[in-house]
Amino acid sequence: MPQALHVPLPERLRPRTLAQVVGQQHLLGEGMPLRLAFESGQPHSCILWGPPGTGKTTIARLMAQAFDAQFITISAVLGGVKDIREAVERAQAAQEGLAPQATIVFVDEVHRFNKSQQDAFLPHVESGLFTFIGATTENPSFEVNSALLSRAAVYVLKALEEADLREILARALAALDGLAAEPAASDRLVAYADGDARRLLNTLETLAVAARAEKRALITDEWLLKVLGERLRRYDKGGEQFYDTISALHKSVRGSDPDAALYWLARMLDGGVDARYIARRLIRMASEDIGLADPRALRLALDAAEVYERLGSPEGELALAQCALYLAVAPKSNAAYVAYKRARAFVREDGTRPVPMHLRNAPTQLMKQLGHGAGYRYAHDEPDAFAAGERYLPDGMAPPGFYEPAPRGLEIRIGEKLAELARRNQAAAGGPPAE
Repeated sequence: MPQALHVPLPERLRPRTLAQVVGQQHLLGEGMPLRLAFESGQPHSCILWGPPGTGKTTIARLMAQAFDAQFITISAVLGGVKDIREAVERAQAAQEGLAPQATIVFVDEVHRFNKSQQDAFLPHVESGLFTFIGATTENPSFEVNSALLSRAAVYVLKALEEADLREILARALAALDGLAAEPAASDRLVAYADGDARRLLNTLETLAVAARAEKRALITDEWLLKVLGERLRRYDKGGEQFYDTISALHKSVRGSDPDAALYWLARMLDGGVDARYIARRLIRMASEDIGLADPRALRLALDAAEVYERLGSPEGELALAQCALYLAVAPKSNAAYVAYKRARAFVREDGTRPVPMHLRNAPTQLMKQLGHGAGYRYAHDEPDAFAAGERYLPDGMAPPGFYEPAPRGLEIRIGEKLAELARRNQAAAGGPPAE
């Protein structure tokens, strides 16, 4: 007899029902968008956007199962217009058969199709011949034609949480004939997976093969490092070194040391950290440590993140390096960060003060009769577009002074302007000039 084909572990553990899906509760939980789509009884075209190993293919297959639809898969990496034509023919045959059946065409890595290939789907999606489901790791607003995008709902999948990965790991170990992992090894496997279930399961399968060869029943942390090599040893994604390195990058930027910022950025990338995570940290630094001292920093950080989304590694990493350098040499201010924390603390401790009558909205005649908006001075009609003496805080609330501009960068000019406006307010109130 021919030897049975080996079924990879990720396929063996692929959920067969919606209840078996781990994670994505923001889409699949009770009352959430994708759950409602499943319960509607009517499939619709959609794009599943998210990192690798988060369940895009699984959800597409379960959708076909839920609607008793023929499921046709096309790989945008390997396929082309010929595959689309064949899918159309199969969908027509299913629709015209003795027992008509709906069809779902699933296109993996849809962003790899060019414009003409994506356009080939449009008439068949519009006619209802089949339901189109695309899966992509790239931002569909950049990579999917607007015509196709307008005909498909976009669902954003998230990287799996640590608890999700631990549940998947437990299921996988149970399926591997009694193979077990000590806590330290489990921690390292979950950290190495970095939100990607497929990576976790493929790694575990590699370990299972090696364990069988050695007649080993327990995966220890020491043996795990020996089998998977130096890459895991060099960068402990879930441990102290991970957080210490992030901290070093952040503090190097805050301390205006461009060389140190580049060094720690390179260390993180070399150690296997998801560049998207680094991009998010750079955006935070731009807001927290630079703020209004150089508002361009936040825009540049967002641009760097977008560039990486479009180019990926290694080309997109240069944009992150450029951003880290800019943030490091930019003037520093945490005034906005401090002001926001002060405002939040004040609001938590203070009562709910009513909005002053002159600031209230008055869209109806009745509300105007009740005094809403009465006496409000439209700033654009005032000299220099500033209504001197007007109050915008609740009645009886003293100026809290949350925001104090730093004497650096653009905030020098912001501070000068605020001081001048304070003097004009004081003069309008008939008091002595503000200091």
